[in-house]
Amino acid sequence: MSKKHLGHRARKRFGQNFLHDQGVIGRIIRAINPQPEQHLVEIGPGLGALTEELLDACKGELDVVELDRDLIPVLRTQFFRYADTFRIHEADALKFDFSGLQQDARALRIVGNLPYNISTPLIFHLLSFNGLIEDMHFMLQKEVVDRLAAGPGDNHYGRLGIMAQYYCRVEPLFIVPPGAFSPAPKVDSAIVRLVPYAEPPVPAKDVKQLQNVVRTAFGQRRKTLRNNLKQLISAEQLETLGIDPGLRPERLTLAEFVAISDALSDTVDTPPSSE
Repeated sequence: MSKKHLGHRARKRFGQNFLHDQGVIGRIIRAINPQPEQHLVEIGPGLGALTEELLDACKGELDVVELDRDLIPVLRTQFFRYADTFRIHEADALKFDFSGLQQDARALRIVGNLPYNISTPLIFHLLSFNGLIEDMHFMLQKEVVDRLAAGPGDNHYGRLGIMAQYYCRVEPLFIVPPGAFSPAPKVDSAIVRLVPYAEPPVPAKDVKQLQNVVRTAFGQRRKTLRNNLKQLISAEQLETLGIDPGLRPERLTLAEFVAISDALSDTVDTPPSSE
């Protein structure tokens, strides 16, 4: 990051923390391993710390999505020599239609140093485009990465991890200390790789039903399935599925949540008796 860009003050409302540690930047680029002719998408390029490395490595197309309009001219000036392949989209990534970026058969490779305040909803938004995406590499608050990767019984296990693991293979890569950023955040960050499955490991009959079951189950984490899911399914029905209704939601596997979801889908799909 050149000194002429240091005058841009990080904006708290955008959750901006600009990466400046060259060692960390190099390690992230090696983890992503961008290749010529790949179609990369960077969310929140900021001052371009990763952007320049991505452009140099892939020598292909790079779309960036940036909300802070004051950064747009900085990026255009800094990367003017890539005008033919570098495209800036001034937009809110939470509302952005990523399918509009795909111009051919190439899947998108998505990269981002995601602001802590929008990371969870943005990941859910991106999962809705999983069929268009080859992989995603994100810098996130370490706690969010822990939640993405957590399994049953882990305190971090919940809705985010279950749905991410339904769609993707989740690989935590390495921790990034606060000193790698300006301003330095108060918590550790971490890099995670998400690789969408061609087919979910445990396909649900109705993904929206699964999302509803998981959301409802974790509505009050300290309560049991019997209490949290009573509006959806009875304790007797859970027992029929081989699931103890006295368990708390963080004890269930993805397969068990899918079993509950499928049982509810079967109930909805069953036509009423003609008797």
